[in-house]
Amino acid sequence: MSIHEECGVFGVFAEKLINAANICYYGLYALQHRGQESCGIVVNDDGLFVSHKDIGLVSEVFSRDTLSSLPEGTMAVAHTRYGTTGGTNRNNCQPIEVNHQKGRMAIAHNGNLSNAAELRSALELSGAIFHTSSDTETIAYIVTKERLNAPSIEEALSRAMGILDGAYSLVLMSPQKLICARDPYGFRPLCYGKTEDGIYVVASESCALHAVGAEFIRDVEPGEILIFSKEGVLSRREHCRSKKKKFCIFEYIYFARPDSVIDGRSVHAARINAGKVLAREHPADADIVIGVPDSGLDAALGYSRESGIPYGIGLIKNKYIGRTFIAPVDRLDQVKIKLSAVKEVVENKSIVLIDDSIVRGTTSGRIILLLREAGAKKIHMRVSAPPFLFPCFYGTDIDSSENLIACHHSVPEIAEIIGADSLGFLSVNSLERLSGNVDYCSACFDGHYPTKIPADTRKNRFEQRLSEKTSLL
Repeated sequence: MSIHEECGVFGVFAEKLINAANICYYGLYALQHRGQESCGIVVNDDGLFVSHKDIGLVSEVFSRDTLSSLPEGTMAVAHTRYGTTGGTNRNNCQPIEVNHQKGRMAIAHNGNLSNAAELRSALELSGAIFHTSSDTETIAYIVTKERLNAPSIEEALSRAMGILDGAYSLVLMSPQKLICARDPYGFRPLCYGKTEDGIYVVASESCALHAVGAEFIRDVEPGEILIFSKEGVLSRREHCRSKKKKFCIFEYIYFARPDSVIDGRSVHAARINAGKVLAREHPADADIVIGVPDSGLDAALGYSRESGIPYGIGLIKNKYIGRTFIAPVDRLDQVKIKLSAVKEVVENKSIVLIDDSIVRGTTSGRIILLLREAGAKKIHMRVSAPPFLFPCFYGTDIDSSENLIACHHSVPEIAEIIGADSLGFLSVNSLERLSGNVDYCSACFDGHYPTKIPADTRKNRFEQRLSEKTSLL
């Protein structure tokens, strides 16, 4: 078990016909690190929505022919998914499209609702029929329900935000408008920018703006609704500051790309700082510092700078393994195929090994064994996050404490289990040094949840309910 990426959302708005699908394609490519299960694009061609969605990486789902089959349009929304709620199937691919009495809507969402089960149950009792097992369909239903009585789609979304609780950064498209919104806690990132030729772009991370030639304007504020239309850009802020900001600290530790800037804070700088703090909190007598690719590299560089121990490239990642890779029966072989140790760097050396997290401990143990086989003399493992002790209800793929090694073993016991000579985690109190002045959520480390805890936290809870209902028919 390892921590999986978040979803990525992307949107485009222009006042003239553009090749919106191509722009979304490059935007999704830049956000591929946030989800590798499925992806999709919906193009607005003068009020007609044309889409393509499927399971797979962006390069697998969108061939040149597929992209050319999508029409030009003035708007588009796109999504790349890792399913933190709901299984991997085509029904759960986003964006979700809805036809209702007042028009059409397409919506892409990143995050998890903490009150999704209650909302979905109430909708089902009122006659709603769900086709997916994701939170996004619940959001779509509520926005649609509010739209029937609201004077505009943005007003409907605002009313829906008074009902939704938890994490949601979303991009929504109607026939005339592109709208984005961030939950009042600001759990997940969302920003927007503009190209030289006047195209507005909304994305989960600033790295996706740069990928399509858009200049970063600013982050969407927690609780803010931004409306892009022929009238310009309108900001609605009635939900801003209704909750205390709780940005997910794990975005800085692992999820986001290092070249992104979120809420004014460089992800790369945050990870460098994490490594420096680790060096002060858990010093080691070693010959070299190496990081586990990719998210452990920046922290390893920070550890090296603070400790004075030389930094080296001791592990190489095979960058050509996609989700279509056929995994061998022996799980140990997966680590050997995806990672290889540089013998000339690690042989007969005492090593500080930096990684972003330890979940179950299995992968860490295999990496340490890989280094031992390459001749490493001693391995001092340092982790740029505190131990995972609690499940996350806001999008991180930790839905149970059952498989969290730190819930059942002390730090010395974990070190022994994974085969490290010593082990040190970043302290919970040091997390504020990563975020700068940004208030953050660290519930998966300290159990301090900003929202009510859901009664049912299973990742596939809605899928199981659908199966149970089908068996009764």
